[in-house]
Amino acid sequence: MTLQEERKRNLRKKFKIFAAVFKMLIFLAIIVGIPLYLYFFQKDLINEFSSMENVHGLFEEYKTQGIFFYIGAQALQIIICIIPGQWLQFGAGYVYGFWLGYLFSLIGALVGTVLTYYIAKVLGHDAMHLIFGEEKFRKMVNKLNSKKAVIIVFFIFLVPGVPKDMCNYVAGLSEIKLKPFLIVSLIGRTPGMMGSLLIGRQIGTGGYVSAVVIAAIAVIAFVLCVVFRKRLTSIMNKGYDKLMKL
Repeated sequence: MTLQEERKRNLRKKFKIFAAVFKMLIFLAIIVGIPLYLYFFQKDLINEFSSMENVHGLFEEYKTQGIFFYIGAQALQIIICIIPGQWLQFGAGYVYGFWLGYLFSLIGALVGTVLTYYIAKVLGHDAMHLIFGEEKFRKMVNKLNSKKAVIIVFFIFLVPGVPKDMCNYVAGLSEIKLKPFLIVSLIGRTPGMMGSLLIGRQIGTGGYVSAVVIAAIAVIAFVLCVVFRKRLTSIMNKGYDKLMKL
């Protein structure tokens, strides 16, 4: 290799690193800048989501406008976590009812998932490695490139407490197509969404016993999913090829 070729290679390498850092800084400016803005200049807005009563009051006061705000908040929570979200779906279930609340929740989740999927494509591997760590990110990409991608995605979004943020970005840089990823991730989110909406609806109407029953059913369903995970894995794997053709 000549000296000139070596210089060109080093220049390309430096440019690649610079581009990755630049993209990452833009991304970090968004995910850090928005929370800082809300914290210092919109504290009242954050406080509105500190309790179920506040969320109910906000949605009741701005019922029509609240629909778009709720959808936007749902989408934003998938991209970055800036608003205490434990009461969002409870409030939506109370104000909009179960089915409308579920529809708005799905729309918000769909928008957020599509955005994160394409944000990852725009930023590229290098920026994602800088944000999440190269080894960790590569391992997750390999999992989503495997035959078990669908079942992995399904359980990530089904099981409460499992970190879901990185999965959306990993999907954008893996071999999994957007449509299958959307379908499986939304199916995985559905039980949690429905449970929260139903609990919020029952609490809002004074049905505290029903809310407890729904919560108990959700716990039982989760346990059954864990117990019969092998059978579920088999079923999901059979549908993998069909989904990937979409």
